[in-house]
Amino acid sequence: MQVNFSKSPDGLVPVVVQDADTQKVLMVGYMNDEALTKTQAEGVVTFFSRSKQRLWTKGETSQHFLNVKEIIIDCDADTLLIKAHPQGPTCHTGADTCFNEANEGKATFLNYLQKEVIRSRKNNPQENSYTSKLFKKGVNKIAQKVGEEAVELVIEAKDNNDELFKSEAADLLFHYLILLEHRNIDLDEIVAVLQTRHQ
Repeated sequence: MQVNFSKSPDGLVPVVVQDADTQKVLMVGYMNDEALTKTQAEGVVTFFSRSKQRLWTKGETSQHFLNVKEIIIDCDADTLLIKAHPQGPTCHTGADTCFNEANEGKATFLNYLQKEVIRSRKNNPQENSYTSKLFKKGVNKIAQKVGEEAVELVIEAKDNNDELFKSEAADLLFHYLILLEHRNIDLDEIVAVLQTRHQ
């Protein structure tokens, strides 16, 4: 495969990633020669991140890798199509695809919060992170915080201050996501249970 990286001043070519099974377009990124070589060698999609200015393997933080099935070059040799098997949601928001935001609603942010932010604090603890400290204390402390936030929400529900009520609801939801992550359960799995009950 001879890719013409010289067409672009920065030596990058666009890469369209498509789900090998559903044919959905999952995302678009950029590769240089080194990123393509690494992708071919390891079978996992690696881009050149323009914001980070380095090679970036999709899923290096979330573990939602894109396993390569096939790499196809276009007729001008300056664009790639990669058919891949996604190991979880592709978009950083938690959506399956970066092109489906309008249909996913606000739940995508909750997926992002759990799978990107909270999971990162668990897998890569940061000394000054409240969430990392909570994970370190274990399930008893996490469960206790969920209980405390639930009680505070109930108390605020009896008053008429909507802003305080929403704040306590957000605190409860955040700690609930931490508890799910501690148990290695995705929010999607809970949604699936609700959907089953709704049918």
